[in-house]
Amino acid sequence: MMILTLAQRELRSLFYSPLAWAILAVSQFILAYLFLAQLQEYLRLQPQLRMMEQAPGITDVVIVPIYSSASFIMMMVVPLLTMRLISEERRSRSLTLLFSAPISMTEIIVGKFLGIVTFLAIMIGMVTMMPLSLSTSSQLDYGLLFAVVIGILLMISAFAAVGLYMSTLTVQPTVAAMSSFGITLLLWIIDWAGSKVADENASGALAYMSMLRHFEPMTNGVFNTADIMYYLLFITTFLVLSIRRLDADRLQH
Repeated sequence: MMILTLAQRELRSLFYSPLAWAILAVSQFILAYLFLAQLQEYLRLQPQLRMMEQAPGITDVVIVPIYSSASFIMMMVVPLLTMRLISEERRSRSLTLLFSAPISMTEIIVGKFLGIVTFLAIMIGMVTMMPLSLSTSSQLDYGLLFAVVIGILLMISAFAAVGLYMSTLTVQPTVAAMSSFGITLLLWIIDWAGSKVADENASGALAYMSMLRHFEPMTNGVFNTADIMYYLLFITTFLVLSIRRLDADRLQH
């Protein structure tokens, strides 16, 4: 299947990229440090937690904050990974070869999207090994762990969809990275902006657009259909915009 072939090609190119390896190493180092610091804090608080009737477990105190930190870090690093997806192809004029190949624009976009999402899923999988290492000595809430992993995978997929679309708009990877970071940051903090609006309808609309607002319930182990649909519709919208952009470029050639 051509989509899988393109996804494998994109994933392979990421593992050949020094930038991707540097991002992988730095992000894992930062998250490992935060994980150990959070674990040390949990051990320090254990005497107090034992005196509480419904004390939070290690999953709530150690694991969930790590994924919250990982979501913020991913917001910064995903644009660096997606900035070259299309803009580099356009700058090197290899995009013309893709236009002339017997493949559709949908296959190109979905293939590249799946390639980058697979790389990001590997990064999250490496993060997940940290909390799983505690399973032999403590009791984990696997339901909460599963919910927060699904939540962060949906969120970084949304980041990747934005980055892919911005990469179709310019030949400069740096411009694509800064633009996608700006959009994701806006959607991250728009909930805060909505709380400052006096109009309740406008405040509710801004809050609904917030990525953070739809991720937070999953950090509490709550699966809401509206949150899942938000991310799926968000991803689909930006993928469709990317496909239409490439279709417009192909008609000009």
